Amino acid sequence: MPVCPLDFRYGRQEMKAVWDEENRLQRLLDVEAALAQAHAKVGNMKQDHADIIKKTASTRYVKLEHVKDIDRKINHEITAVIRALTEQAGESGKFVHMGATSNDILDTGAALQIRDALNIVEGDLEGLKRVLAKRAKEHRDTIMVGRTHGQFALPITFGLKLANYALEVHRHQQRLREVRTRILVGKMSGAVGTGAGFGPKALEIQRLVMEHLELGTEEGPTQIVARDRYVELMSLLANISCSVEKFATEVRNLQRGEIAEVSEFFDDSVQVGSSTMAHKRNPVTAENVCGLARVVRGFMSPAYESAIMWHERDLTNSSAERIFVPHSFILLDDMMAKVDGLFESLVVNSAQMERNLARAGSVIMAESVILALVSKGMGRQEAHELIRKCSMDSQHACEDFKAHLLAEKRVTALLSEKEIDGALDPRAYLGSAGETVDRILVIVG
Repeated sequence: MPVCPLDFRYGRQEMKAVWDEENRLQRLLDVEAALAQAHAKVGNMKQDHADIIKKTASTRYVKLEHVKDIDRKINHEITAVIRALTEQAGESGKFVHMGATSNDILDTGAALQIRDALNIVEGDLEGLKRVLAKRAKEHRDTIMVGRTHGQFALPITFGLKLANYALEVHRHQQRLREVRTRILVGKMSGAVGTGAGFGPKALEIQRLVMEHLELGTEEGPTQIVARDRYVELMSLLANISCSVEKFATEVRNLQRGEIAEVSEFFDDSVQVGSSTMAHKRNPVTAENVCGLARVVRGFMSPAYESAIMWHERDLTNSSAERIFVPHSFILLDDMMAKVDGLFESLVVNSAQMERNLARAGSVIMAESVILALVSKGMGRQEAHELIRKCSMDSQHACEDFKAHLLAEKRVTALLSEKEIDGALDPRAYLGSAGETVDRILVIVG
């Protein structure tokens, strides 16, 4: 009976397949096959034996259920794999796993799975970046009010907001590429990292295995690949989850009834927003993404704790990693697919953006007026205090900001009404927003 929501609610098949039991077993067998080939190349066994091991190191021959049956009897997973492979390899089976320790196989196999998972995440990032860039270009000049501290600030464009998101995703792509060399490594160096069990050609065997599998090599092994690498991996996934939640949170905020500037696509013909409130059109996808992102970041704690082991290694990391590594990848992939679709179909209410900008009032253009006064010779601090007082007085009195400016002789002594109107025009105070969007779109490709 399925218990984990990953079994029946969250996650996409491609990513789940990477972490599937059957695929995990195949990756362990791939490492055993590579080890046999390396032994043959250095002369520790005949090539015929290595080829038979390679052929039989497949889930076509080594059945998952049989491995699990053996494991239940002996309580040692890798020995169960070794015995099952040895049975299939016949006479050549005596060379299976020669010189290796369990984590030579486990950590190297995990690196293969992580590589496949990172490839999927890299595709997810590219897809999301392209959607954000496309919508940023579409809304390059869609004006709206910017908000800081949840309050009206200055005019911006929706395109600038989306372009910044695209650039953030672009940085994650760079981070992912940069960490590959530190994360995608395996080891073939025995029980305490000395490689003694492989004999005088230990380093050559390790090099050949990793070259065959197209992985980097753990330069400083103990019994395991160093877990600071896993901490870095999980930090990357958590960082991406922060961005995804940030983007989704903005949708949730802008969809609030009193703002209503964007909304998730809602299929009016069939979709239900509430079991009782028939009018509801909730940002459920964005909320779902935010919840899952918090789970991914929550896995950072066991990732840090699992990097701390006794001496050359203990087993405290193993059980935790079996949970937090695959779950983080599966959930992140699920989230990114959802947020990709969210922004692809996002309904943008530019008319409401204009209305909210107008509702903010001309007082949000106070900075523009300050700079206009400075350009006419007034000191910056004097201008700031003067306009601060005008803006506060107009807000307290619920009166038009422009009227207070016109009533202030120190303002009208320097600025004509036409110049004041120009300073209060939000479209004239977008600065380099459009050019910034254009520049970002070039950067993200």
